[in-house]
Amino acid sequence: MPAARDKPDLRARLHEVPHKPGVYLMRDRLSRVIYVGKARDLRKRLANYFTPARSRMADLKTRALLDSVWDFTLHVVRSDAEAVLLEGRLIKEYRPKYNISFRDDKNFLQIKVNLDDPFPKFSLVRLKKNDGARYYGPYAHSGALRATLEILKRKYGLRSCRPRVPTEKDYRHCHDDIIKNCSAPCVGKISEADYRARVLEACKFLEGRSKDVPEELEQEMQAAAARQDFEKAAALRDLVTALRRTAAKSRRFLRGDALPRAVNPEADLAELGEALGLPRPPALMECFDISNITNTHVVASMVRFKDGVPDRSSYRRYRIRTVEGQDDFASMAEVVRRRYARLLAVAREAHPEVAEFSQEDAGEAVARLPMPTADRIPDLVVVDGGRGQLSSAVGELRRLGLRGQPVIGLAKEREEIFFPNDPQPLRLPHESGGLKLLQRIRDEAHRVANGYHQLLMKRRVSESRLDDIEGVNKTRKQALLRVFGSVERLRRVPVGDIAAVPGIGPKLALQIKDSLGGEVAKRLRGSPLSP
Repeated sequence: MPAARDKPDLRARLHEVPHKPGVYLMRDRLSRVIYVGKARDLRKRLANYFTPARSRMADLKTRALLDSVWDFTLHVVRSDAEAVLLEGRLIKEYRPKYNISFRDDKNFLQIKVNLDDPFPKFSLVRLKKNDGARYYGPYAHSGALRATLEILKRKYGLRSCRPRVPTEKDYRHCHDDIIKNCSAPCVGKISEADYRARVLEACKFLEGRSKDVPEELEQEMQAAAARQDFEKAAALRDLVTALRRTAAKSRRFLRGDALPRAVNPEADLAELGEALGLPRPPALMECFDISNITNTHVVASMVRFKDGVPDRSSYRRYRIRTVEGQDDFASMAEVVRRRYARLLAVAREAHPEVAEFSQEDAGEAVARLPMPTADRIPDLVVVDGGRGQLSSAVGELRRLGLRGQPVIGLAKEREEIFFPNDPQPLRLPHESGGLKLLQRIRDEAHRVANGYHQLLMKRRVSESRLDDIEGVNKTRKQALLRVFGSVERLRRVPVGDIAAVPGIGPKLALQIKDSLGGEVAKRLRGSPLSP
């Protein structure tokens, strides 16, 4: 009898899970699907299961589920509506024992219209038949769908009655024409051709080819708000929301369809290594990004992925020191030089016997040294940008002796991969796991760089303008703000009042006024306090 396997620690995998909508499948020790769930944020949802402090508060059913879970897989989708549709499809397919909803034959609503009828009508159905009619959907939000259908019927005067060909007999029992909700084809108030044209206009909206209806309702909503009819404006707002939720495109998940790709770092690494022609999958990857929204602070980030997942303890942030203005190429060169000059210096310090790597490529020599993972030269360097950024990085790597270092550039506009000395970029398929891995590390570098830039800008905003005036130290700044309360008030007071503050004096007072007041200070230069 085979020995029982130890239960894996699923908490360690949480950092691999993206903050995106999707569906998760929980499996038991025999790899059977025992639960299917959806989430707007996959990481937050799974953290509720596998974080001990939260799982202890779960009910008995959830605890029994967690005791049986040995693995989970993910399917990332584009929206919460797609997650609902995919969840229902997977529950019907696997019929997990811990799921109750969707295990019956109930399906999501669809809209049906048969254009072969003399006066076509729209109806809601749950099953699609091979009857020649058009079907739209399925739709995850039934309430929004029903509201949308009512709006379309009123807008285009579409009938709601049941008969395939309505007659005057049906008109006697109908009030839709009286309240202007129907064009009354049953009594000949509209021709068959005109009615069909209205039906086709409604079909265009359901196909996402027309935005007239929500735009008209939005104009009515704004007009109602302008005349302070807020109750009507709120109702129109809800109708516009329902229309847009219905018209938003969602993928249909049917039996036999390919599922959205799950995040599989190991497979993505292997695919990327093969696509780039590397001798082995790039277990260690480093990516650089520059953030220079303004000239005030130009910063860079370096993020490292280990085995296809973020290694956040190895992230680095840089202030660009040697570059004036916004120059992405020079900034990229500086940060690459600083990063790998440091790694080479650490290697030389740790192994003095290999003080110089003059006889061979420095990267190959360092790779053979028993260095900690955090100080190792990566298997692949990625720079965010095209040929210019890549050339700057390659130039610095060669100056450092890292001539054989694999390095690529990833241009965001078309997701093109650039290689040194190769004029033709590589374009991987959109669904390629290797490309998804590159996008993840690039987006992470971008996030870290922008976050650092915003942090520095916030610090800059919080600093007083007095910090930029020579001679105003922390003690003097506090004294000025204690007397005058704010920089704005300090700008308006006479220079003599500033000079009266202990520790300031006439010369520094005029310098402060000159820095804060500009033209006012120029007129004061003839005063007795002027030096």
